[in-house]
Amino acid sequence: MEKQYHVGFDDSHGAKYVILPGDPGRVEKIAAHLDNPRFFCRNREYTTWLGELSGKTVMVMSTGMGGPSTAIGVEELYLTGIRDFIRVGTCGGMALPVTGGDIVIATGAIRMEGTTKEYVPIEFPAVANLDIINALVEAGKKLEFKLHTGIVQCKDSFYGQHNPDRMPSGFELKDKWSAWLKAGCLASEMESSTLFIVCQILGARAGCVLNVVWNQERERIGLSNPHCHDTENAIKTAVEAVKILISQDNGFV
Repeated sequence: MEKQYHVGFDDSHGAKYVILPGDPGRVEKIAAHLDNPRFFCRNREYTTWLGELSGKTVMVMSTGMGGPSTAIGVEELYLTGIRDFIRVGTCGGMALPVTGGDIVIATGAIRMEGTTKEYVPIEFPAVANLDIINALVEAGKKLEFKLHTGIVQCKDSFYGQHNPDRMPSGFELKDKWSAWLKAGCLASEMESSTLFIVCQILGARAGCVLNVVWNQERERIGLSNPHCHDTENAIKTAVEAVKILISQDNGFV
C-alpha cells in the first residue's frame, strides 16, 4: 500500500497493537519499555517507534493534542493494520478522591468536543472496549498503583476549562462543569472520546489510561493537591496491559 498521507508510513510495520501518547516527546520514553525499540517514522505531529512485547510487534505513536489529529492518526493507523489502541496521557482530576499521581482508567468519556459530532450524533456514547478496560485494570492492580475507573470529560479548549470567566460562553462552560462534577466525572482530558468513537466506527478496540497531574477542585476547596507530571506509572500500566492482551489473543490462535 502507499504511505498514509499524515502518519507517513504504510502497512510494512506488522503491528496490531499501538500505544498512543499525545506528546511526540514521550514516544521514545514509552518505546524504551519495549524489547528492541527503534525509531520508525516522523511526520507532522506523528512520531512513531516500534518494538516487541511477548514476541509481537508493538507500535508507539504520538497523536498531538485534541480530537482532530487523534482522529486522523487513528483512521490511518487502522488502514495500516492496527486493531488495538491504548491512549496513555495526562489529565486533571475532578472528583475529590482523584489526586496527583493516581491512575485513571477511562470506561467512557463525555463528548464535549467537536470531532466526533462529524462521526455520529451526540446521543451515541463514547465508551472504551471492555477487553482493554479489563486488561488495564488487571495491569494496574498487578503493579499496585492507586487507580480509578469511570467517566472522564473530553474537551477541546484547555483554557476554556481553566479560565472560563474570560470566555463569552463561560456561563455554559461553568454550568456544564458543575453538572459533570455532580455526576461523578473523574477527570478532564482532550483525546479519549475521539479515540473511543473512531475505534467504535472502525470496529477496533480502544482504551485509555491517564496520569493525574493535579486536581483543581481539591485546590479550590483547600484540600492537599499534590502535582505529578511523571507519566511512568501510566506507561507501565499500558505496557503491561498490552502483554495481557497479547496473551489473551494468542489463546485464540
